[in-house]
Amino acid sequence: MIKFEHVSYTYPQTTQPALHNISLHIPEGEFALVVGMSGAGKSTLLRCINGLVPHFSGGTLRGNIMVNGLNPVHATPQILSQHVGFVFQDPESQFVVSQVEDEIAFALENIAMPAQEMRIRVEEVLDLLDLTSLRQRRLETLSGGEQQRVAIASVLALRPRILVLDEPTSQLDPKSADEVLQTLGRLNSDLGLTVVLVEHRLERVLPFVDSMIYLPDDSTEFISGTPHDILPHLPLVPPLIELGRRLNWNPLPLTIKEGKRFVGQISIPDCAAGATPVMLCPDSKTSVVLTAHDVEIAYGQQSIVNGVSLTLQSHEIMVLMGRNGSGKSTLLKSFVGLIKPKHGQIHLHGEDISGHDVVDICRHVGYLPQDPNALLFADTVEDELLITLRNHGLERDNAAKKIAQQLEHLRLSDKASSYPRDLSAGERQRVALGAITITQPQILLLDEPTRGLDYEAKQILTTLLKKWALNGMAILLVTHDVELTAMIADRVLLMSQGEIIAHGSPTIVLGSSPFFAPQIARLFPNTGWLTVNDVLGCQSKL
Repeated sequence: MIKFEHVSYTYPQTTQPALHNISLHIPEGEFALVVGMSGAGKSTLLRCINGLVPHFSGGTLRGNIMVNGLNPVHATPQILSQHVGFVFQDPESQFVVSQVEDEIAFALENIAMPAQEMRIRVEEVLDLLDLTSLRQRRLETLSGGEQQRVAIASVLALRPRILVLDEPTSQLDPKSADEVLQTLGRLNSDLGLTVVLVEHRLERVLPFVDSMIYLPDDSTEFISGTPHDILPHLPLVPPLIELGRRLNWNPLPLTIKEGKRFVGQISIPDCAAGATPVMLCPDSKTSVVLTAHDVEIAYGQQSIVNGVSLTLQSHEIMVLMGRNGSGKSTLLKSFVGLIKPKHGQIHLHGEDISGHDVVDICRHVGYLPQDPNALLFADTVEDELLITLRNHGLERDNAAKKIAQQLEHLRLSDKASSYPRDLSAGERQRVALGAITITQPQILLLDEPTRGLDYEAKQILTTLLKKWALNGMAILLVTHDVELTAMIADRVLLMSQGEIIAHGSPTIVLGSSPFFAPQIARLFPNTGWLTVNDVLGCQSKL
């Protein structure tokens, strides 16, 4: 179905190849997962399958590629689009019209499909991806996760034989992600659809895949094979597999069900049951820096946030979680003045922000939106950080040293002179994060900061956030990443339909949720364990 023979590709005006001597075969009906660190060439490999590389990117392509009997270079993306459905990392970048139902029908209209068949297909994918209630909504009013489901639906409507997806669950809450992957699994098993996808959150995808392709970011050769063949070679893996590695479980479990076979080997002390970490409480070192009281936000007649009250303290990492469309991003935007509440008050350091514009607020608050591209407009990565320092009047205060240190912390030193928008999604995310934190703001608001990040980059982010919080920063983080939350959160808030429905320690909120529980909590319920270190730490004390 898909064959690469000694394929190498180099982007224009670069010397290092993005892909080097790749030879692989993905048979028809395969569910293949492409993994690797940010910038390793995963998205480039996907774009080779439908001809976007090199037709739209330029550059130099060597070797041979065959997709469903066609050469993507000779056939062109226009012809390949009838065989290969492609969903991009940024779903908003592939939208053409403004309404959900119209967007799904757009591609069908372009191929002059009869109206009756078109309607059947639109209804089919609306139901398949749980979008029926959103069919009349404008795309700009949807959450990031909802937009991603619309993008997948618009591609599935064409019923391609090959479906290629670049991080399709990166913006989805755990339940929505599972629904999308279950759908892909059914399309693969019931219809024989060949699925190739890139995903960093392996814990979500591994139960569905037949094969893996690992692209390292160094000079070592890529490898491919079954998950059990590849996982031992990956430097960082999901918590379940990491625990299996540390305890020498064989074969390595890919699912919680498989992991349960080894649970009897673990000694669970009585003290573990019901264990909860100490809640962060105000003391001489902490102070309340952000307060929201009875905040209500609406878009027209539609209520998005309903009576939310919360406080954020210095030295604290607070995580806000919830289903897509529950109002998390809207609430976060209101804290920097991007959205004005219909009712309620928001105070920063005790001062009402209603009389301040966004520029004034952002002198004290670092805000990272879901789409990092909204913050990237300089010619180089280095300039992105320099502009932030200049806007705060800090460009003469050891600016070069600060920028170099920040890029080193974020593993971006080799990208200092690169054009930011040419980088991978994960690298762009890190550049945007570097730009808003170079001034060390007192308050940091992050909306899905791990989108596009590999495990190593996420580990680096975790270390930085903990360090900043220790130094006094107050951090409020919106994420669907339950494993990240388990590692860093002091408090967790769970939001649903615009309201805070749960509030407490990670152990209480995550451990009691069927959808937001991390892998270790599901493997060892009612123990208070959330991370691999929790398990290993208890074992070492026995």
